[in-house]
Amino acid sequence: MSRTDNVTKTDYYEVLGVARTASDQELKAAYRKLAMQHHPDRNPGDKHSEERFKECSEAYQVLSDPQKRAAYDRFGHAGVSGAGGFDGNPFGTQDIGDIFGDLFGEMFNMGGGRQRASRVQKGHDVRHDVTIEFEEAIFGRELPVTVKRREACPDCRGTGTATGRGPTTCAHCQGRGQVRYQQGFFSVARTCSACGGAGTVISDPCPSCRGDGRRERQHEILVKIPAGVEDGTRIRYQGEGDAGRFGGPAGDLYIVLHVRAHKFFERDGNDLHCVIPISFPQAALGAEILITTLDGETKLKVPEGTQSGQTFRIRGKGVPHLNAYGRGDLLAQVVVKTPTKLTRPQREMLKELGRTMTVANTPTSRTLLDKVKEMFS
Repeated sequence: MSRTDNVTKTDYYEVLGVARTASDQELKAAYRKLAMQHHPDRNPGDKHSEERFKECSEAYQVLSDPQKRAAYDRFGHAGVSGAGGFDGNPFGTQDIGDIFGDLFGEMFNMGGGRQRASRVQKGHDVRHDVTIEFEEAIFGRELPVTVKRREACPDCRGTGTATGRGPTTCAHCQGRGQVRYQQGFFSVARTCSACGGAGTVISDPCPSCRGDGRRERQHEILVKIPAGVEDGTRIRYQGEGDAGRFGGPAGDLYIVLHVRAHKFFERDGNDLHCVIPISFPQAALGAEILITTLDGETKLKVPEGTQSGQTFRIRGKGVPHLNAYGRGDLLAQVVVKTPTKLTRPQREMLKELGRTMTVANTPTSRTLLDKVKEMFS
């Protein structure tokens, strides 16, 4: 402890909680921990924390300066008071951003004006929706697509200026991208409103792109749709989106696929489903019928005594596995179709058949009724 002007001051090393042999890095680490703990923004209205913050800031200002530290080590507080010593301002002749920008950058987003937002900007991603046919999603195809995107302005070559020389330094913030304001005992940096934090402005904007450096144009790209894609599939083309500003990288293009429904087939993963009507004689006696698939016609053997609603699996006639080998299956559900108009001979034959066949017309289980409902839903 030492006494100066009847005010008792704590030893600076004790304030920071370090040894007198502490290195510069140890001093900075100790100060950082204390400053973050007692900073007024984290302790609003707490006078004790405010005083502790000032005290540790004063200690760090002195001990971080080699000359002041040497004088303090030799003469104590008397060696750093008055001219050339600590002047009562915890931040000295510089502001908090200049002295402690590396310590409080994440708290205040400050850097003493040394950091500024880069004018270089990455281009936005572009989305383009494409509707394709059911068969195109199954087997794939190459499709030319025209998309709108922003490209570098040919008149100013992307500079945004009429002269093509690029932007000039912002006079409001002197190119720092920030303007500092004094608030109480410390200053706060805010983004410059004149340049938006870029540190530069365009005084003579290009009339074609109005200073943006880009113009909207139509661009044709050949989209390769792989076999087996589903509705809602997104295909990404890196660097095919909007051009970046002032030399920034381009964004990406996302092609979003929408698949039209098919007249007969429904998709379930890599399998296809369809309903095939058959006659009562075909179901009762069995038959070999031709059915339509996405690959053309194929034969389906209907065994004798087939019940309405029975499903048959046809291997390898479904959807190709996306980016892989193999295909799903086609599941064909046969439904016995009852004729609505009969000729007189047909009617007589059915009557004769009816006399030779008997079916117990008793109520069936609910499970079977549910299956019948599902079959016709």
